[in-house]
Amino acid sequence: MEETPEYKDKNEGEIPEIKVETKTKKPEAMKEKIPANFSSTKLWLKVVVGLYFLSIIMAFILITKTPQKKSSYKNDFSKIISLASKDGIGIISVSGPISQADSRNIFERGSSRISVKIKKMSEKKNIKAILVDINSPGGTVGAVQDIYAAIIRAKKKTKKPFVARIGDVAASGGYYIASACDKIVSNPGSITGSIGVIYSMGNYEGLMKKIGFKTETIKSGKFKDIGSPSRQMTKEERELLQSMIDDAYSQFVEAVSTGRNMSLEVVKYLADGRIYTGRQAYKAKLVDVLGDFQVAVDLAGEMGKLGKDPKIVRDIDSLDQFFSFLNVKTDIFSRLGAERFLAVGPRLEYRWEGF
Repeated sequence: MEETPEYKDKNEGEIPEIKVETKTKKPEAMKEKIPANFSSTKLWLKVVVGLYFLSIIMAFILITKTPQKKSSYKNDFSKIISLASKDGIGIISVSGPISQADSRNIFERGSSRISVKIKKMSEKKNIKAILVDINSPGGTVGAVQDIYAAIIRAKKKTKKPFVARIGDVAASGGYYIASACDKIVSNPGSITGSIGVIYSMGNYEGLMKKIGFKTETIKSGKFKDIGSPSRQMTKEERELLQSMIDDAYSQFVEAVSTGRNMSLEVVKYLADGRIYTGRQAYKAKLVDVLGDFQVAVDLAGEMGKLGKDPKIVRDIDSLDQFFSFLNVKTDIFSRLGAERFLAVGPRLEYRWEGF
């Protein structure tokens, strides 16, 4: 019997390598899909936001669009031109706290913008009188005086009559502006007056001591940090600020005395900061006529020799209307009262604090 030859495996003692194919996806492949899905989500978010704002704009256009009467005459441009050039009264609105515009904020509508509107409106040939519709508690001294000066300048240049109408409130700086007009109309229950000046600021010295916070000030003069909230006011600083208040107050009194044709003594008696209803102001001769908006319109029409119920021209551009609409619906441009002290700081104001 033949012997079977001995077979020796050259790989004896070694563990054979077993290759197993799996269908598991590589991490790299999974990573590639995550950014793609994420970017797709971002795209949809942009589309949704875009459609949202587009719907607001379209709604605004539909709301503000004035329906026009159908004319039986086609292409009758002469009627359109005659309607646009028809004589009427212009209306300028002054609403909310009055201040200078913040150049960094495109939504800000400050006193300079109102002054420009007064100038442009008064220079239009078809505008025979201006109605200043005021609903404001006043504001900073400089901003209020800007609008006041614009009215005085327009009256002197164009010789056109100005009528002020007091809405809910025209106090302090609001009344300062009204006094520049030839006549003032107020509802019996409107709030006006508050003739005076105020300078308010906070004092955080006690709080800073409790939390262990201290400020160090290096200044060129002893009054350089006047109004600092980190320390008590000195007697000299209080006297200095009071002299500023007195000077700004005298300017207010003189403006009312000139505009209302009243003696300084009478105005000073009325100008102790108190507020009046429209009826009380009428008795004190701070107001000429008691009535609503239509009464003010009729008075402006008669003073402009147009008669009662004249054509009304409002100088409101589309941007103003759009932002006003957003402000009413979403209140996204409103400000907290604390900002006056925390962000802006103390200011000299013709302003009623109760609004």
